[in-house]
Amino acid sequence: MYAIRLGDDGAELRPLEPWHAEEFLAHLDRGRDFINRYVPFGSGATDVAGAREVLQRYADRRAADTGSLHGLWLEGTLVGGVLTLNFDAANGTCEVGCWLEPAATGRGLVTRAMRVLIDWAVEQRGIHRVEWVAASGNAPSLNVARRLGMTRDGVRRGAHLHHGVRHDLEVWSVLAPEWRARGDH
Repeated sequence: MYAIRLGDDGAELRPLEPWHAEEFLAHLDRGRDFINRYVPFGSGATDVAGAREVLQRYADRRAADTGSLHGLWLEGTLVGGVLTLNFDAANGTCEVGCWLEPAATGRGLVTRAMRVLIDWAVEQRGIHRVEWVAASGNAPSLNVARRLGMTRDGVRRGAHLHHGVRHDLEVWSVLAPEWRARGDH
């Protein structure tokens, strides 16, 4: 398929597909508590069959043109990923998101990968509005939105129940003309 180099540190963006189930499960097991602090991403993947099911759901979304999943590999090891959600090419909107295991944080991997993903969404698929939604307490995620030049649209107070706690969700976005004007991607 494809592997897009994200710099000189051995980081690559690649498709994350059902046949990666064992590798995906091992990755989730290394970072499960960290990854699931604010979102339940992959929480149902506790064995290979569950991991394959999660990956198949995203493969089905890709086939339906409603979402996509891409892994981040660092020196050959899956350490996280980026994705599109609520992808609606007809209306020109989508949401993007990410996750990382702790060992991969602080390297700019998500920011670099997200630039590739947003470029593709805007330039190849004609997306006009790209949204980023994150819990207000998730400072690293909100910092990525800032680095990508997104604008904070507002806060959906108490909108997300996770681990029995209500979290405020911040909505950030970038519009295609703003993205193109940045020119740093």
